Amino acid sequence: MKADEKSKSIVSEEKGSSVMALLKGLLIGYCITCVVFLVYSLLLTHTSVSDKYLSIVAAGTTIISVIVAGFDTARGARSRGWLWGIGAGAVYALILLLIMTIVQKGFYYDSRTVTLMVLSLAGGGLGGVLGINLKR
Repeated sequence: MKADEKSKSIVSEEKGSSVMALLKGLLIGYCITCVVFLVYSLLLTHTSVSDKYLSIVAAGTTIISVIVAGFDTARGARSRGWLWGIGAGAVYALILLLIMTIVQKGFYYDSRTVTLMVLSLAGGGLGGVLGINLKR
């Protein structure tokens, strides 16, 4: 195998492992989201907890989930953890927007959409920075 072919092979393996890390990070992030929303919905149903905290729970869950997704994604990358983290946050938000569009039977661009994107990109970037710098 020539040196050029070998370097191309290494680059494609690294990209493949980074994409797998992204998918794993997103899966973990969405598992966290599902668990938190399930617990909150059970609390709403079976206790006197009010739904007035729904937006706070949703924002907090989004931040935690994208930080974890960005962190895990960046741990699988060799460099540019912040970029991989932002990518994880962006994909997380886009999937969530797709789900919201299907559930609401239409796309609505409002302050919640902007907040979701900002929180997702910032949280993912923060998680990416932490993930790349805390690699063992």
